[in-house]
Amino acid sequence: MAKKAVATFKKGEGRTYSKVIRMVKSPKTGAYIFQEEMMPNDDVKSFFAK
Repeated sequence: MAKKAVATFKKGEGRTYSKVIRMVKSPKTGAYIFQEEMMPNDDVKSFFAK
């Protein structure tokens, strides 16, 4: 059987985006909701600083 070369051709930085999840309290009901976003790795710290 022939082997597949899946990840051997990949070059570069790798993943440049991350999925970030933050728990926020809803002003209407008071229940907690989850806020999810896909953003560049450089902006992750500013997302949690809000």
